[in-house]
Amino acid sequence: MAATDRNAVGESCVRDLSDIRPEQVAEAGGKGAQLGALTRIEDVRGPDGFCVTTDAFRRIAAQVPSFEDRLDELASLDPDDRDGIRTLAAQLRRTVEAVAVPDDLAAEITGAVERHGAGHAYAVRSSATAEDLPTASAAGQQDTWLNVVGPAQILRHISRCWASLYTERAVTYRRRNGIDERAVQLAVVVQRMVVPDASGILFTADPVSGDRTVATVDAGFGLGESLVSGLVNPDVLRVRDGQVVERTIATKERAVRAVEGGGTGEVAIEPRRQRSPVLTDAQAVRLVRLGRRIEAHFGRPQDIEWCLADGEFVIVQSRPITTLFPVPEAGTRTGTTTGATPGGPDKQVYVSVGHQQMMTDAMRPLGISVWQLTSMAPMQQAGGRLWVDVTPRVASPAGRAALLELMGRGDPLTSDALQTVLDRDGFAPWLPDSTPGRPPASAAPIDTDPAIVTELVERARASLDALQRDIRTKTGPELFDFLLEAFEEHKRILTDPLSLQAIMAGMEATWWLNDRLRDWLGEKNAADTLTLSAPGNITSEMGLALLDVADVIRPYPEVVAFLGAVQGDDFLDTGELAKLPGGAEARDALRDYLHRYGMRCVGEIDITRPRWSERPGAVVPALLDNVRNFGPGEAERRFEQGRQRAEAKAKDVTTRLRALPDGDHKAEEAERMIDRVRTFIGYREYPKYAIISRYFVYRKALLAEAERLVGAGVLGAKEDIGHLTFEELHEVVRTNRVDDRLIEERKAAFRRYEALTPPRVLTSDGEAVTGSHRRDDVPDGALAGLAVSAGTVEGRARIVLDLADAEFAPGDILVTAHTDPSWSPLFVSVAALVTEVGGLMTHGAVIAREYGLPAVVGVPEATRRIRDGQRIRVHGTEGYVEILP
Repeated sequence: MAATDRNAVGESCVRDLSDIRPEQVAEAGGKGAQLGALTRIEDVRGPDGFCVTTDAFRRIAAQVPSFEDRLDELASLDPDDRDGIRTLAAQLRRTVEAVAVPDDLAAEITGAVERHGAGHAYAVRSSATAEDLPTASAAGQQDTWLNVVGPAQILRHISRCWASLYTERAVTYRRRNGIDERAVQLAVVVQRMVVPDASGILFTADPVSGDRTVATVDAGFGLGESLVSGLVNPDVLRVRDGQVVERTIATKERAVRAVEGGGTGEVAIEPRRQRSPVLTDAQAVRLVRLGRRIEAHFGRPQDIEWCLADGEFVIVQSRPITTLFPVPEAGTRTGTTTGATPGGPDKQVYVSVGHQQMMTDAMRPLGISVWQLTSMAPMQQAGGRLWVDVTPRVASPAGRAALLELMGRGDPLTSDALQTVLDRDGFAPWLPDSTPGRPPASAAPIDTDPAIVTELVERARASLDALQRDIRTKTGPELFDFLLEAFEEHKRILTDPLSLQAIMAGMEATWWLNDRLRDWLGEKNAADTLTLSAPGNITSEMGLALLDVADVIRPYPEVVAFLGAVQGDDFLDTGELAKLPGGAEARDALRDYLHRYGMRCVGEIDITRPRWSERPGAVVPALLDNVRNFGPGEAERRFEQGRQRAEAKAKDVTTRLRALPDGDHKAEEAERMIDRVRTFIGYREYPKYAIISRYFVYRKALLAEAERLVGAGVLGAKEDIGHLTFEELHEVVRTNRVDDRLIEERKAAFRRYEALTPPRVLTSDGEAVTGSHRRDDVPDGALAGLAVSAGTVEGRARIVLDLADAEFAPGDILVTAHTDPSWSPLFVSVAALVTEVGGLMTHGAVIAREYGLPAVVGVPEATRRIRDGQRIRVHGTEGYVEILP
C-alpha cells in the first residue's frame, strides 16, 4: 500500500519501498533506491517496508544550530586528521540525535508502521545518498539496528540513524573518497524483520580474484550479524556454471538471533550442528541463480545480503561490488568492436600497458585517448589504465613462446601471471581468422656504427622542429585535424625500422653478455658494469645535468635558502630570485635545464600531467639534495669513474676469456658485443624522450584551446579537458558546448580508479592475476625481486611515492612503486633502488646500471612491506631485499 498522505509541510516524507524507483537516490539514499529496484525483479523476495526520505533529514538538520558552518568545517579537515574528524563528528552526532522528531513527521512514520504491521519487529537501516552506488559502496559506514519493536523505539532508532551519518568512520570514508559532506543526505529504511534460519553474503563475482564466472557464498546460522561482526567463520562455497566447485565448512559455535522484546543476542549452537553445512549444494546453486538475476538487472556484479527463512531465500540488500578491477571495455574482433563477455566462449587475456611503461597510476580520458592514438598497437581501457589484448599472440605455440620470453625479459611477474592463465585446463583463447598467432619478426641485423645513432637523433629533432613550427598557426577545429596528422608522424617515428633495430641491438647485446659471461665465467649480470657511463643516454644525462645546476647555486647561500622556501611554481618569473647574489645565474641555469628537460614529469605518458616547465618546483627537492650531498664537479667525476670502471671490466673479461678453451674466439665475440652495447644502449632512452617532447607540444596547444574555452564560459577550468577524450574535446571546440555532467562523472570515476591497484594480467572473465617470483634461492624473510643492477648496499629505506616529497641523506635507499625517466635526477642522490614494478630493460633499470646503482625491481608491495626509515640490504646481483633488525 502506498503512503500518499501529505503532512503539514507538503510532500510526504514516508514512501513504501515498492514506490521507490532506482533513480531516486536523492530521496531514498543508495540503499533505499536499491531495495526499491529489488521489488521490481521477478522471483526476488524481499522484506516489506518503507523509507523515511531525505526530506525528513533536512527538516532535522535545519534545527541544528550552525549546521552548515559545521559541515564546512568538517569538509575542510584533512582526511588524515583523525583527532579533528573524531571531535567534530561526535559533536554533530550528539546534536542531530538530540533534535526531537516533529509531531507531524512522527505521526506519519507511526502511521506507516501501523500499515505494515505494528505487532512486528523491524530493522531500521541508514541509507545515505553516497552509499550502495556503483562508485562507492560505503558498506557499514552508517548504522543499522535489528529487531526494533514498537513505534516509539522505531522513532528513536531513526534519530540514531540520522546521527550515524557523522560517525568517524563514515566521515573519514567520504573525505578519502572525495565526497562532499554538504551534498550527502540520509534516508532511513524501515523493513519488517526477517527471522532467518541462516543468512550470509553472496558475491556474484569472486571478490578476491575478480573472476566474474565464480560466485562466492558466505553462510552462517541465524542473523548475518554473526558474520559481519566476525563472531564466527562462515561456510564458504564457490559456484561456477551451476555447480559447487569448492566448499569450506567452518566450525560455527555461536550465532546471533533476535531477542524477544527487541534487540539481538548471541546463542550457542548445539555441538552436533557446529560442523554441519549451513546450505546444501542445491540451495547454494539456487541462491546463485537468484543472484545472477539480480546482477543482470543492475548490470554489474553485486554484493547481496540474504536470509533463508522457511526454506525460501529473502534478499535484504544488494549493492555493487566496487572493489573489482573493471574488465577492458572492448576488444577488436575481426574488424568489429565488442565488449568482452565474462564466461563466454571467447576467452581473452590482456596485459597491462602501465607495467611496461612504468606508470601504473590511473590516467584521465584525454591521456588515454591520446596514447591510444599515438601507440603502435591497439589498446583497450579499463579502470583508467590501458591494456593490450594478447590473445592472438598466445593462440599458437610459437606465438605463445615468443611472447612469454619477451615478457620474461621485461617483467618476470607479468610473464608468470600470463603463464598462470595459459596453464589452466580449459583455457581456449579466441583467435581471429585474420590475425595468425605468430611472434613478431625479429629486427634485422645492424652495423655497430655510432653514426647510426647520430642520424636517428637528428631525424627525431628535425621532426620535432617541424612540429613546433607548423603547429603555431593552428587553432580551433583546424588544430585537431593537424594533430591527427601529427599523430601519424608520431607513429612513423615510433616504428622507424632503423630505430627499432638500434634499440634491439643494445638490448640483445646486453642479454648476450649476461648469458654468455655467466656460462663462460660464472659471473652474474656482468653487463651491469660494462654499460656504466655509456654515451648518449639522454635520461642519465638529465640526472647529471641537475648536478651541474647544483654547482651553479651551491656558492650562494641566499639562493639555496630561497629555493628551500619556495612554495609555488612562479619563482623563476617573479624577479625575486634575480635580486639575490648569484640569483640571476641560478635562474638562468634552471631555465636552461628546463629548456632541455622541462617536458618531463612523473607519469609523463599521460598528457594531462603537468610538466616540469609548468611546475618547476618539482625539481627543487632533488636539486637541493645535490647541493647538500655533493661537491663541485660531481657530474663529470661520476661519469668518468663509470667510464673507467666499464673499460677496466671489459679488459678483465676479455683477459679471463682468452685463458679458456677457444678463448680467443670467445674474447673476440665478447669484445664485439661490448662495443655493440656501448654504441646502442644509450639510444634506448632517446625515443621516449622524443615522444615526450612531442607530447609537450601537443599539450601546450590543447591547453591554449582550453584557455579559450574557459574565457568563452564553455569550461569551468582548463584542466577539465583532461576528463574528455580527444574526440570529445574536438567536438567541444567545434560546437562551443560541453556536457558538464559528463565531466563531473569522469572526475568521480577517476577518483575511483585512483584507488584501484591494477594487476599485470586481466582475463575477459575479470580475473586479476599479479604473478609471483618462483624462486628457492631467496633467504627466509627476504623480499624477492628481479636483479637489474649489480652490487650489494645496506642503508636506510626512504619510501617515496611523490617525487616532490623526496629528501635524501647520503647512503639512503630509494623504495618506490615505479620509476619513469623523470625519477632519474634522484638516482644520483641514493645508494640503491627498490621498486614494485620493473624489468631488466625498463628505464629505471637502465639508468641504475648507468650510474652503478644496485637495484632490485619487481618486488611486490615493497612500499608496504618495507617501512620508511628501516634499514635494508639490497642484493642487486642476486635479486632480493633483506629487512634488517
